[in-house]
Amino acid sequence: MQLRMLKGKIHRARVTGADLNYEGSIEIDSSLMDAAGILPFEKVDIWSITTGDRFSTYALPAEKRSGIIALNGAAARKVQPGDEIIITAFVSINEKEAEHWNPKIVFVDEKNRFKPLTHVPKAIANRRRLAP
Repeated sequence: MQLRMLKGKIHRARVTGADLNYEGSIEIDSSLMDAAGILPFEKVDIWSITTGDRFSTYALPAEKRSGIIALNGAAARKVQPGDEIIITAFVSINEKEAEHWNPKIVFVDEKNRFKPLTHVPKAIANRRRLAP
């Protein structure tokens, strides 16, 4: 049996641009994509903390360490610059792999720079306790 598991997440990113006239996609600072394990052209789900909307598009790399998080095409109607979003990617893996699976989770500040963790998020801490 295959399970859909969180592969990577960029938590509380700020939208820096929204261009309705571009073909589509979300441009993501490539250093954040790399850290979250998100590949160019990979399907990503976007969850807006600001509006509660949820939608999907595909990822394109933006300049490394630029802080760019820009929605394009139809997705640009769902957000405004300054909105907070969560960017996620999922993977299908078998049950055996899922037993020890750990997603790549990236926390960012208000300028979409890496944010040092001051605590271990509860879900990760619980997962570590449950691991054999």
